[in-house]
Amino acid sequence: MAAIEAFERLNQRQREAARFADRPLLIIAGAGTGKTNTLAHRVAHLLLEGKSPERLLLLTFTRRAAMEMTRRAQRIVGEVMREARLPWSGTFHSIANRLIRRHCRRVGLDESFSVLDRGDAADLMDLVRHERGLSKADKRFPRKDSCLAIYSHRVNTQRPLEETLAAVFPWCAEWEGELKGLFGAYVERKLANQALDYDDLLLYWHAMMSDARLAAEIAGQFDHVLVDEYQDTNVIQAEILKGLRPAGAPVTVVGDDAQAIYSFRAATVENILGFEAQFGASVVVLEENYRSTQAVLDAANALAGKKLRSRKNAGPKPRYVTVADDQAQAEYVVGRVLEARERGVLLRRQAVLFRSSHHSDMLELELVRRNIPYVKYGGLKFLEAAHVKDMLAVLRWADNPKNRVAAFRALQLLEGVGPATAERIYTRFEAQIHAWSALQTGAPELDELMRFLAAAPWAGQMQRVREWFAPILERKYDTARVRAGDLEQLEHIATRFPTRELFLTELALDPPSATSDLSGAPYLDEDYLVLSTIHSAKGQEWDAVHLLNVADGNFPSEFSSGRPELVEEERRLLYVAMTRAKRDLHLIAPLKYYVTRQSRMGDRHVYGAKSRFLTDAVMQCFEQVVHGEAHEAESISSCKAQVDVAGRLRAFWS
Repeated sequence: MAAIEAFERLNQRQREAARFADRPLLIIAGAGTGKTNTLAHRVAHLLLEGKSPERLLLLTFTRRAAMEMTRRAQRIVGEVMREARLPWSGTFHSIANRLIRRHCRRVGLDESFSVLDRGDAADLMDLVRHERGLSKADKRFPRKDSCLAIYSHRVNTQRPLEETLAAVFPWCAEWEGELKGLFGAYVERKLANQALDYDDLLLYWHAMMSDARLAAEIAGQFDHVLVDEYQDTNVIQAEILKGLRPAGAPVTVVGDDAQAIYSFRAATVENILGFEAQFGASVVVLEENYRSTQAVLDAANALAGKKLRSRKNAGPKPRYVTVADDQAQAEYVVGRVLEARERGVLLRRQAVLFRSSHHSDMLELELVRRNIPYVKYGGLKFLEAAHVKDMLAVLRWADNPKNRVAAFRALQLLEGVGPATAERIYTRFEAQIHAWSALQTGAPELDELMRFLAAAPWAGQMQRVREWFAPILERKYDTARVRAGDLEQLEHIATRFPTRELFLTELALDPPSATSDLSGAPYLDEDYLVLSTIHSAKGQEWDAVHLLNVADGNFPSEFSSGRPELVEEERRLLYVAMTRAKRDLHLIAPLKYYVTRQSRMGDRHVYGAKSRFLTDAVMQCFEQVVHGEAHEAESISSCKAQVDVAGRLRAFWS
């Protein structure tokens, strides 16, 4: 009875999707329509119908999404039966890692293979780049991060390198031959090191699904496969799913074609648009929105051609605010944020969103000046901090003695050891078949530590490494005491993982933005404003949202205006930003942008043009406001021409 009541709490469409028959299903879930809740009820329904939890595969894009989905499904099921674990719930990459480790011998890997995080993969790419003489080319060769981005895009789209360069990296097209050689050498080095990068996990899983026997074995493990955020999948992930669910086998995918904004990660909206035909699926569309007022949804619907209906009241019209420049924009945002706070809207229930991270620079200065605490998403990640990578390098080397990148970083922590010395030490270790007993670094403390890590249980290893690293931290870094706190937090996080391999792999596959992602909420003052790029804000919601720099050049980005499909993705990006707002939405459009402050002619600026996405139909949904000095600027720019300069110019050539 309790389970029936749980499903009665859903609306009609959600209930239809959750209790659908055991066959292919596509759920198109508009923004704020209860996607997570519906998919969790779908999982619960399958369990209540008798499916074994061990035979359900749930694929998500973040660890947090998998945990939230599992928690909700367990709560629903737990009302009528014992708690059910979902052991095969996780990100595409974490599930790939588990399957590869289970079948590693059949794909030519050692059981101790490493998973490189993005930083380590870039370092390995740079090492090969240097060895091939490309760092000393007559003309500037692409740097390591650009090389890795090209490699990643090419393998995830499965497009030829020539097409990848022409479409996404045209400034690198002249290096096609050199890049092809570099990528081949990079692959060989990974194989020699028994290391897989982030993209390899999908490539290996894809290869496993291309083998008929192995594919049948893996697919046979699961009675039903469920995929969240299907609009964010790439070509390889779609083909993996096809291998898992051939010939109409039960599968459920959830997504929203209007929120497909990750083509730069090789995601393709065509996967969700073509799912119905490819899998012979039925479609359920969710359009009842639980997040936003109807006024916000009217604007979003007009922009994206959707039909979202609100469960809330109409609410105030969103605002389209014209300001003079980025300084006036910052002042407007701070003023409105403080006004809302006085009305009882906490700072952390308000957000400022932007297309690119640097767009908030002026605002951040104003927030500091006004003593307003804030947190920003879309900047430096916790695991990218040098002192954290240093300590993890020791553990990564212990986990896989063939991990050359980790070994080089760990060895160079020793005083007086540079790249050449590290090369000699590692080559000698390699000649001894990577036997820890033969390691001679010239530092007995490190030799002893590595032998301890190779043989000791996982419990206590992080503490031992942190204690060894403490004097190095003091010698190498400023603010060592603050950094030591990061490492203590990392040690605390490590206690939540049963093995070293799982700890290192999970950090590589789904790295936290900060220690707080795994260890609890940060203490940032009594309250704090949220600043975020739109891509980092996807899936979030706030009472009030301020969107910066809404003008052509940003929406759409100037780098996307030459290709229709990218322009449409930019429209979807604006839609995602707008639908984060529950009640108050402000789109802010500066009349001019300062581009440098170092010109002898004074501040240089360019004028902003109204976003092409803000058509008359969209603008009818907004209250149009002019703020501050923009009154004068707008009246000047809107007045009709009184002098026929155009006629005079034509007369020159008539």
